Amino acid sequence: MPVIAFFEPRIPQNTGNAIRLAAVTGAELHLVEPLGFDLSEPKLRRAGLDYHDLALVTVHQDLETAIAAWGDARILAFTTHTTDRYSDVAYRDDDVLLFGPEPTGLPPEVLAHPRISAQVRIPMLPQRRSLNITSSASIAIYEAWRQLGFPGGE
Repeated sequence: MPVIAFFEPRIPQNTGNAIRLAAVTGAELHLVEPLGFDLSEPKLRRAGLDYHDLALVTVHQDLETAIAAWGDARILAFTTHTTDRYSDVAYRDDDVLLFGPEPTGLPPEVLAHPRISAQVRIPMLPQRRSLNITSSASIAIYEAWRQLGFPGGE
């Protein structure tokens, strides 16, 4: 199952929702520090409901540490700064789906990192800034899971 990765997330409720998303899909959630909150924050716990024990969450001290942990996996950077659509990707089981912080998205230096395999976008109406980070992750992980045949899902 692909990994959901949040680079420097700032809003605890979004990460709490991502924990819930990881729990219900079987995806791992990787968080790249610095985080804009403490993982024990009540807002994060509330948003994740009782799914915290059902999700595998890994925290990395920085992007280089995360990339080392991901090995040779393909890293797909989700951004509004490309024309390539997420739905045109043939997802693989070991992909990493990387999302940037609210409200800025992935910075140019991350998008330019040599280990980024592709930049992809989720289509939106013009003149809109972006989707919520966990909404974006939901769209992406469900498309990947669908393409993989929903293994383990009911």
